[in-house]
Amino acid sequence: MHVQEWLEHIPAVSIYLLVGLVIGLESLGIPLPGEIILVSSALLASQHGEIDPVVLGICATTGAIVGDSIGYAIGRRGGKPLLERLGRRFPKHFGPAQVAQAEHAFERWGMWAVFFGRFVALLRIFAGPLAGVLHMPYWKFLIANVFGGILWAGGTTAVIYSIGIVAEPWLKGFSWVALVLAVVIGVTVMLVMRSRMKKAAAAGPATDPVAGPAAEPAPAEH
Repeated sequence: MHVQEWLEHIPAVSIYLLVGLVIGLESLGIPLPGEIILVSSALLASQHGEIDPVVLGICATTGAIVGDSIGYAIGRRGGKPLLERLGRRFPKHFGPAQVAQAEHAFERWGMWAVFFGRFVALLRIFAGPLAGVLHMPYWKFLIANVFGGILWAGGTTAVIYSIGIVAEPWLKGFSWVALVLAVVIGVTVMLVMRSRMKKAAAAGPATDPVAGPAAEPAPAEH
């Protein structure tokens, strides 16, 4: 059964709670299809008046912010051993290559990795726990977490809901269109981020944006 068809058979309150819970668990560090649930629910809200898009957006945003905050606390307490345990349990999401890539993103962009990480599936799962493991100052994490959560969760709800309202007179069972659109946008952003991270890794410390070019070693004195 399609996700949206399944959602049509449960009450609006349950949809609000489900969206908040799934997105919260995903933000906490558990690989779940938060984006698919959110997109499907926003489309459903555009077709059924009993689902309030504002309440839906608030629940999604709250789940994103709270989940990331819990993930940060767990990461701060668990440290590197936590990532190793997650790597054994979820090797496709927390394997050494994924951890190294996410760590590089955090070291290069800091709190911006938390903010923009909302729009990249891999970083969305990593952001909270990894920020805690790397001991990012909580105030920086909180600012990026709140604004990123509002823009991603609230913005996605508003955009998909608006698409549903505009398109419904012409298309009835069209949820796949928004899902494909969301996937294309997500994959594009992820590829751009990966490309930039690979270029930065290849450049090494010689192009560090903060420290500048690496200094040449001083000649040995005789």
